Amino acid sequence: MRIPPRIATLGAVAALASTLLIGGQATATATTSTFTAAPTAAAAVGDICYSDLPSQAHDTLELIDAGGPFPYPQDGTVFQNREGILPSHSTGYYHEYTVKTPGSSDRGARRIVTGEASQEDYYTADHYASFDLVDHGC
Repeated sequence: MRIPPRIATLGAVAALASTLLIGGQATATATTSTFTAAPTAAAAVGDICYSDLPSQAHDTLELIDAGGPFPYPQDGTVFQNREGILPSHSTGYYHEYTVKTPGSSDRGARRIVTGEASQEDYYTADHYASFDLVDHGC
């Protein structure tokens, strides 16, 4: 059984959230020479309300949170982000999971791609041509 990487990193996320909520400082500086394509790529990601996802995506997200079992052997494997649409991170940051497509004889085109951060879930209905960040609050 694979344990989604985001479950293992929740402690670090909680510490960061606690620092930010208590009033910790964060600073950032950038010069034009340090920018890469990642900020532009991240702008290409849309958003979608959890309630607007197909029911099969809800099933997949529940399986991810439970740590499986997953219906396909590819589920939980590292997503390489070769398309460069998602924000740039090191290899192993993202993992992909199949969202079943009714009537499809294979895995279909729908996926959930998770990042290591809590509730960093991306939905794609077109096999990585576009992504929507899932808003779990609506």
